[in-house]
Amino acid sequence: MVKKNLKKLYGKDAREFFNQVMVEQPLLPFLIPLGLFAWFVERWVVPFSNWVPLAAAVWATIQYGRFKRRITVEDLNKRWKHLILNTTPTTPIEPCEWLNKLLTEVWPNYMEPKLSRRFQSTVERRLKNRKPKLIDKIELQEFSLGSCPPTLGDEGMRWITSGDQQVMRLGFDWNSHEMSVMFLAKLGKPLVGTCRIVINSIHIKGDLLLSPILDGEAILYSFESTPEVRIGVAFGSGGSQAIPGMELPGVSTWLVKLLTETIGKTMVEPRRLCFSLPAVDLRKQAVGGVLSVTVVSASNLCKSTTNRQSSNGGTMSGIAENKLSHTFVEVEVGNLMRKTSTSKGLNPTWNSTFNMVLHGETGIVKFLLYELDSGGVKFNYLTSCEIKVKYVHDGSTIFWAIGHNSGVVAKHTEHCGQEVGMVVPFEDIKGELTVSLVLKEWQFSDGSVTLSNSLSNGLHSSLDGSPKLQSVTGRRLRVRVVEGRALTANSKSGKCDPYVKLQYGKALYRTKTLSHTVRPVWNDKFEFDEIAGGECLKIKCFNADMFGDESIGSARVNLEGLLDGASRDVWVPLEKTDSGEIRLEIEPIKNDHNNSLQSSSSNAGAGWIELVIMEARDLVAADLRGTSDPYVRVQYGNKKKRTKVIYKTLSPQWNQTFEFPETGEPLILHVKDHNAVLPTASIGHCTVEYSMLSQNQSADKWIPLQGVKSGEIHVKIARRVPMSDSEKKTAIGTDPFGKGHKITTQMRGSLKKFTGLIDEGGDPEALSLAVTEMEGIQSEQEEYIEVLEREKAMLLHKIQELGSEIIRTKSGPPRSPY
Repeated sequence: MVKKNLKKLYGKDAREFFNQVMVEQPLLPFLIPLGLFAWFVERWVVPFSNWVPLAAAVWATIQYGRFKRRITVEDLNKRWKHLILNTTPTTPIEPCEWLNKLLTEVWPNYMEPKLSRRFQSTVERRLKNRKPKLIDKIELQEFSLGSCPPTLGDEGMRWITSGDQQVMRLGFDWNSHEMSVMFLAKLGKPLVGTCRIVINSIHIKGDLLLSPILDGEAILYSFESTPEVRIGVAFGSGGSQAIPGMELPGVSTWLVKLLTETIGKTMVEPRRLCFSLPAVDLRKQAVGGVLSVTVVSASNLCKSTTNRQSSNGGTMSGIAENKLSHTFVEVEVGNLMRKTSTSKGLNPTWNSTFNMVLHGETGIVKFLLYELDSGGVKFNYLTSCEIKVKYVHDGSTIFWAIGHNSGVVAKHTEHCGQEVGMVVPFEDIKGELTVSLVLKEWQFSDGSVTLSNSLSNGLHSSLDGSPKLQSVTGRRLRVRVVEGRALTANSKSGKCDPYVKLQYGKALYRTKTLSHTVRPVWNDKFEFDEIAGGECLKIKCFNADMFGDESIGSARVNLEGLLDGASRDVWVPLEKTDSGEIRLEIEPIKNDHNNSLQSSSSNAGAGWIELVIMEARDLVAADLRGTSDPYVRVQYGNKKKRTKVIYKTLSPQWNQTFEFPETGEPLILHVKDHNAVLPTASIGHCTVEYSMLSQNQSADKWIPLQGVKSGEIHVKIARRVPMSDSEKKTAIGTDPFGKGHKITTQMRGSLKKFTGLIDEGGDPEALSLAVTEMEGIQSEQEEYIEVLEREKAMLLHKIQELGSEIIRTKSGPPRSPY
């Protein structure tokens, strides 16, 4: 029996040895037949010496020795790992002076500029959302971390085993008095003025944890606990209306609290940040992306022993172990939230897919688990987990999350469109969540877009880093709001009368309002001048209501990466709501009227804009009696004019003409409701486009008013230039002084009316109207005088030319008599 076992052991050892030799010596199958052939020749044809078998025996002995040494090393490694993981989870302290010397060398020219740019964007985002009441507005003007780097591992470093993950633990001590972060703050009431807030020193001390993942392609870093934070703040003058340098109450405390909370929410265990180590850098900055999230199922949900606060103020104690529960998951990315359907049991299955929008090169996908009560009315928050997404500069994407026993679950995709499946444990209760993630698109600051193969449609990323966008003055963006789906209806009435507002830069447009539908179809087109610098298109969706419109979601759309001749058809999910998407068709078009606009702007004074305000209809009622007293204030650059007031009507008729020397500036109409005592109320505004008109061409249009539920204004707009000789003769022959007589008659009538009102005691409202009419007539008179001056100058020029021609003719040789 023993001999039989020994034979099996030797046979197994021989097979392993033979397999190892075959792996290391791939030419062995060819050498064996060659050796047999040589042995045949030596045995039967020509005998060789006896050293050939000896050489073969020596070679076999060497190979066997190498194999045994390798087996021994692997066995020792397994035993060492088992010893480290189970008996000695912490290695001895290792010195790391070399790391600080290296950090001192690379800090000024590489790490400090890179970290300053990254931290500056983070600080700017935080300042927009968090500021004390004492400060009305704050702006970051300078950001520099200084030339003094932090000290790492002053007392040494050591490796710690956490589950199956190896973690480096080392001290972090940053005590710098050379940094310079300067803010310009506008103070609120009761203080008035501005001041400068300067952070000139910082002290952060704690224990840093570094975890290599994905075979060394990235490193996760975090603080073991909340570090000690101190900053030095100085206050200085901010200009002519500034307060003297002094301590503003609460500002230093606010800055320390803001910095501590930011560190705690982003990089204190179990929160971890990722630093990627790509082999190739494409030098492209991601500014946004589209992520498809599929919540598949949850498993092994068990009872939690801790009580938590529910969303409606009550308490709960987790999922009962022997009770079936109705649960759902809420997916959250920034302000964008989506809910799955409800599933029953301790192993629920949802299979719900949502398209989420990422802003920036990183994003956090949070999964919040809720439980419905037996009545299906109340829901309790149970637990959560999250997955982080990061763009790597070689074009790939990293997904990571916290695993069991504070481990790491990390995945890596080389291209967009690859599906990633992850199983993530919940934070507070036992159980796992299974999700599937697909990064559909990355958008970059240079204008290129990386799409998945199924979504490319001929659009590919530019790997050379060259921008694809043209100059901002050469293109316009045509945006068509096509339709919406799954919009949220009013919780009380159950109705939905949706409309959409679009804002791009300072341009603001609104679609029409559709009644009683959660799947509207608008098909409204709008055009915007393209803006450089990563300007986003802002979308706001409202539900029209008699007592005030209700917001039913908003979103931001990155318009970078649009190529000439290609359009983008996207469904944009609405943020700050449970459901809803808006479909947009975005197409870049060339601005054919750009050259004409530039020429008209460069020749300012050669022409003028003629605007006729005809009438309006469907105006909103600004008075309690259900009517308005509307008038129009016209703004063209720095010049402002106004029409007369039409009392107690929602469909006024003005029929007034205004002229402005053309400068290429926007022409804006503000419709106001006149009040004699109270301030005037706005009942809409609009912008009159005239750049597309040719010279001496007019357009008659109804323009919808912005900022109100209803209302349109009827105008005639024309671009006028000086008339030709034939046109002048025709005009002079018909009515040479018709407009002048008309203005004089109007002025006399207004003066008589004004004098009569003064003699009768003077009604303030009537006097105000009379003064307004006189101002309008005076403006027309000034414009008419400007036209006469231009005509006079041209006429004098023609007379001078005619005189020169007469003198030239008289000075010629005398004609011979017949």
